[in-house]
Amino acid sequence: MRPVLILQHLSTDGPAYLGQWLRREGVAHVVMNTQAGDEYPASMDGFAALAILGGEMSANDPLPSLRCAESLILDAMARGVPVIGHCLGGQLMARALGSQVTRSPAPEVGWQTMQVADHEVARHWFGHVGPRRVFQWHDEAFDLPEGAVPLAGSVACPHQAFSIGPHLAMQFHVEVDEEKLRRWAQLDTPTYREQQRLHATVQSGTQMCAGIAEHLRAQQTLADRIYARWLASPRAVG
Repeated sequence: MRPVLILQHLSTDGPAYLGQWLRREGVAHVVMNTQAGDEYPASMDGFAALAILGGEMSANDPLPSLRCAESLILDAMARGVPVIGHCLGGQLMARALGSQVTRSPAPEVGWQTMQVADHEVARHWFGHVGPRRVFQWHDEAFDLPEGAVPLAGSVACPHQAFSIGPHLAMQFHVEVDEEKLRRWAQLDTPTYREQQRLHATVQSGTQMCAGIAEHLRAQQTLADRIYARWLASPRAVG
């Protein structure tokens, strides 16, 4: 079986639960970390699927690795190879498809509620409609590209996810595991402290960790469903 290609932008933002799920399912995968010096490939030749992780940079930053990621997204979609984007990864999918990434109405950090849309495509990806609690860390967000199906949203971020055929872009971090979440919860910068002061949608590290027992297992169950449907395309198992 051809491996899944995972694009990692920062050494502190690895595959986490996505990697665990792929290993558990026996799915071969290759992680390429541009911050560690890995060069992303020129095409998706030889890969079964594409996953793009997050990062603290803006999707609009003039970084060659981001433009290469967008090129791989378009190449994968042209081949019918399923693509999934997490946070920055979802934003890069939107940009590659001609949409904009701009400041979100409000930043979201920590466990936040999104509303899953009431239609068949949203149920296919997320299981049931209505509120879902997911882990967020972003202050920018994507607009919907042409042909995209909106799947979920919130007041702070109207477009939390969209799909185009077998491809899924998410604004949230469904890939976090406990280790990654606790490590992120230790981050402390003046900008982050100011966001906490100004926005109810920005949690403290203590609040993030307090939500682990209540929310993480449910999110990982959601991740199981999302990742299984992402790789359900016949092109992902060749």
